[in-house]
Amino acid sequence: MEREKRSELTTDTDTLYLFGGAALILFGSGLILSTPLVRRYLGQVDAGNLMSNALADIGRYWRLRNM
Repeated sequence: MEREKRSELTTDTDTLYLFGGAALILFGSGLILSTPLVRRYLGQVDAGNLMSNALADIGRYWRLRNM
Protein backbone atom coordinates (compact mmCIF):
# COMPACT_ATOMS: atom_id res chain seq x y z
CA MET A 1 0.00 0.00 0.00
CA GLU A 2 2.92 2.35 0.69
CA ARG A 3 4.33 1.68 -2.77
CA GLU A 4 1.07 2.79 -4.38
CA LYS A 5 1.11 6.03 -2.39
CA ARG A 6 4.75 6.62 -3.35
CA SER A 7 3.98 5.96 -7.00
CA GLU A 8 1.08 8.44 -6.96
CA LEU A 9 3.21 11.02 -5.16
CA THR A 10 6.07 10.56 -7.62
CA THR A 11 3.72 10.97 -10.56
CA ASP A 12 2.27 14.14 -9.06
CA THR A 13 5.67 15.66 -8.38
CA ASP A 14 6.92 14.73 -11.86
CA THR A 15 3.89 16.45 -13.37
CA LEU A 16 4.48 19.49 -11.20
CA TYR A 17 8.13 19.66 -12.30
CA LEU A 18 7.10 19.30 -15.95
CA PHE A 19 4.58 22.15 -15.80
CA GLY A 20 6.92 24.28 -13.70
CA GLY A 21 9.70 23.85 -16.25
CA ALA A 22 7.37 24.68 -19.12
CA ALA A 23 6.21 27.82 -17.29
CA LEU A 24 9.81 28.91 -16.70
CA ILE A 25 10.66 28.41 -20.37
CA LEU A 26 7.61 30.41 -21.44
CA PHE A 27 8.34 33.20 -18.96
CA GLY A 28 12.03 33.32 -19.93
CA SER A 29 11.31 33.46 -23.64
CA GLY A 30 8.79 36.23 -22.99
CA LEU A 31 11.42 38.22 -21.15
CA ILE A 32 13.93 37.74 -23.93
CA LEU A 33 11.45 38.63 -26.68
CA SER A 34 10.32 41.76 -24.84
CA THR A 35 13.79 43.32 -25.20
CA PRO A 36 13.79 46.01 -27.94
CA LEU A 37 17.19 44.93 -29.28
CA VAL A 38 15.99 41.36 -29.77
CA ARG A 39 12.80 42.55 -31.45
CA ARG A 40 14.79 44.69 -33.84
CA TYR A 41 17.11 41.77 -34.67
CA LEU A 42 14.22 39.35 -35.22
CA GLY A 43 12.50 41.92 -37.44
CA GLN A 44 15.45 41.72 -39.83
CA VAL A 45 15.30 37.91 -40.15
CA ASP A 46 13.29 36.65 -43.13
CA ALA A 47 11.23 33.80 -41.66
CA GLY A 48 10.02 32.50 -45.04
CA ASN A 49 13.54 32.11 -46.37
CA LEU A 50 14.63 30.48 -43.13
CA MET A 51 11.80 27.93 -43.31
CA SER A 52 12.43 27.06 -46.96
CA ASN A 53 16.11 26.44 -46.22
CA ALA A 54 15.21 24.28 -43.23
CA LEU A 55 12.74 22.20 -45.28
CA ALA A 56 15.37 21.64 -47.98
CA ASP A 57 17.83 20.41 -45.34
CA ILE A 58 15.22 18.10 -43.83
CA GLY A 59 14.45 16.66 -47.28
CA ARG A 60 18.15 16.00 -47.88
CA TYR A 61 18.41 14.31 -44.49
CA TRP A 62 15.51 11.96 -45.23
CA ARG A 63 16.97 11.04 -48.62
CA LEU A 64 20.35 10.25 -47.05
CA ARG A 65 18.70 8.27 -44.29
CA ASN A 66 16.80 6.11 -46.78
CA MET A 67 19.99 5.13 -48.62
